[in-house]
Amino acid sequence: MFKELDPLLHSELRLAIMSLLISVEEADFVYLKDQTKSTSGNLSVQIDKLNDAGYIEVERGFAGKRTRTVCKITPVGVKAFEAYVESLRSYLNL
Repeated sequence: MFKELDPLLHSELRLAIMSLLISVEEADFVYLKDQTKSTSGNLSVQIDKLNDAGYIEVERGFAGKRTRTVCKITPVGVKAFEAYVESLRSYLNL
């Protein structure tokens, strides 16, 4: 009766990351950290999990002497996010 929820997206922080990335072209680590109010370590782990699943792309580089990590949602990630939202709708009968 109910659609299965993607366990990767069912995590509060991973869902927050995906929700932010779905609405922007890209976002850097500092922006994601500020918006999610997460710790650097936890955010880094969750970004790696989403990257490993192919839901986001992570580009690491430098801006001057500082490291810069930029994340972008992939087409696979968009589909997974949309499917997750659709599954939630089935729970809410919308």
